[in-house]
Amino acid sequence: MIAISKAYESEGIEGATRVANGALDTAYGYSLGPVLFKPTLSGGEKTFRPTREGALSYFVGHNPDYPDDTGFGIKGWRKVVAEPSASFIEGDVALWMGHVTFINKDGEATKVDKSWGYKKDEEGNLRIVLHHSSLPYQAD
Repeated sequence: MIAISKAYESEGIEGATRVANGALDTAYGYSLGPVLFKPTLSGGEKTFRPTREGALSYFVGHNPDYPDDTGFGIKGWRKVVAEPSASFIEGDVALWMGHVTFINKDGEATKVDKSWGYKKDEEGNLRIVLHHSSLPYQAD
């Protein structure tokens, strides 16, 4: 997210899209099949993003097929802090859940609940096959 934000600031949407594409190719398992991706700030008919196109749109916006996406990755992030709650590993599958806090260039923090699922691809690289993110529950 930091690299996408910095690319957006220095190179515009083209740079952010290039970096986001690289992150998707490196980290996510879209080559293995649909990725179970529920972004933090998504809802309605386009809540879930099992396709690479949907994930890219969430990270950088600017996609008319996802008009509500504002580009989570282009919000000026400067620091990301993960706080694990628990993890599980068995065979070629690993799961993680906890809190992740994103801090922008103005020092404002956004804390989210995260769950990630990973699976090794044929080359032995861990790929994200589950990414669920939501804002923490707040009692009324």
